[in-house]
Amino acid sequence: MSTHAYVVRVAEDPADRQACFAVRKEVFVGEQGVPEDIEYDAYDAVAVHVLAVREDGVPLGTGRLLHGEAAAAKVGGDLTVGSLGRLAVTKEARGLGVGIALVRAIEDAARARGLAAVDLHAQTHALGFYERLGYEAYGPEYPEAGIPHRAMRRAL
Repeated sequence: MSTHAYVVRVAEDPADRQACFAVRKEVFVGEQGVPEDIEYDAYDAVAVHVLAVREDGVPLGTGRLLHGEAAAAKVGGDLTVGSLGRLAVTKEARGLGVGIALVRAIEDAARARGLAAVDLHAQTHALGFYERLGYEAYGPEYPEAGIPHRAMRRAL
């Protein structure tokens, strides 16, 4: 287990965004077999991306927040709800609290934009993780990129 400290920040510059995309490629494309052509989408250009980075600069995790019109289709048209997505933590950083820190940073970004709640599409194996953070599952299980998911929501 790594003893390195890390920080979580909004990915503002192109280098930070590339680090976010590299983590997603490692976790979703490499580990989970998500086709690369569906991993990246038009929402990446308008999303708020967050990045967890180790003190020595190594990226450990990422996630994104969609809000406004970009989130509308994912949250039933409710413009007061944001959409948390693409949450990924590298193998070496799992168990260090990086995922929790990323979710909380995304929630902070949602609050800063005046949103009342955050929705997400959780892989079913991760339901417990999100439940511990206050999210509640709703609706049926469904496949996304060939992986079983459930919708979840947390009021802010």
